[in-house]
Amino acid sequence: MSLKLGVPSKGRLMEKTFDWFGARGVTLGRAGSDREYAGFVEGVDNVELILLSAGEIPRELAAGRIHLGVTGTDLVREKLGQWDGQVQELAELGFGHADLVLAVPGAWVDVNTLDDLDAAAAAFRKAHGFRLRVATKYHRLVRDFLRENGVADYQLVDSQGATEGTVKNETAEAIADITSTGDTLRANHLKILEDGMILRSQATLFKSRKAVLSDADRGNLKGLLEKLSVD
Repeated sequence: MSLKLGVPSKGRLMEKTFDWFGARGVTLGRAGSDREYAGFVEGVDNVELILLSAGEIPRELAAGRIHLGVTGTDLVREKLGQWDGQVQELAELGFGHADLVLAVPGAWVDVNTLDDLDAAAAAFRKAHGFRLRVATKYHRLVRDFLRENGVADYQLVDSQGATEGTVKNETAEAIADITSTGDTLRANHLKILEDGMILRSQATLFKSRKAVLSDADRGNLKGLLEKLSVD
């Protein structure tokens, strides 16, 4: 049996992950064309590369179908309830940086903090008869964050497209989304609340707490992590 390592199957996350492992003496690569999802591992024995979308990796780790996986902190914490009971964070990889933030229209000159947002949400409901809408793909993280910070009178609306455009399109009054530079938010006339940082995310190596490990697997895992200089 071999250890199964899940990594993103395309784009910069895949390339950067390959580079990170390669710099530590473990070569990862695709087997065949870019359309194939088979991969290979060189430089360490008994490790199988599984190419998956970054969004699939948290669930595969939680199900125990892969032993190790590289994905964003945001995806693990959004997709897995009580995530640290299902996976162990082994190492932050130093790329794929993105912040999950709460943003409101720049024209809301009196709304700069979460307390301001709470007051605005109450006034909005009184004026319009329905709750202020916050568009996001990250329902678990946003709901927990707003509850912890005492914001009420809002509703989350699902956004699987361009979240920044929902305010302009009048399908939401505020948004919570991932940003690297803030440029897209500013281009859509949105501003991040002063205390609106929900989560700082980056690509991270996780270990499944659910995957079955034989004695041989444990030895292979120890050898791989030593090679990667991961405690």
